[in-house]
Amino acid sequence: MVVLAPFRLRLWNGKYREPDLLFLADKDDPRNQEAYWTGADLVVEVVSSDDPKRDLVDKRREYAQAGIPEYWIVNPQTGEILILVLDDKGYREHGRFTRSDLATSPTLDDITIDVSAILDADS
Repeated sequence: MVVLAPFRLRLWNGKYREPDLLFLADKDDPRNQEAYWTGADLVVEVVSSDDPKRDLVDKRREYAQAGIPEYWIVNPQTGEILILVLDDKGYREHGRFTRSDLATSPTLDDITIDVSAILDADS
């Protein structure tokens, strides 16, 4: 199940974020609540030009703390997608993919994503 903003994702009691995209592998996942989501298998953020630190640093830390297994950071300013996967020490880099690449995801087995299509969609 793919959900596009606007929606609220509860990271922990009293802390909510609104990612640009949320993915749950199971459409009947119990984390799909009526008022907000209580987790995700993957979240995507497009880096905002007004506050890039929020997406690159703050949300990275918060999503890791909340146990989100995979975090994509789409950065139109640098023309890349950074895919991070959670391990016992926090997020580690799965890959940095640029416009000419096909991005891969540990969560989305056997799927490749045309990075230029994602970056151009943001325009």
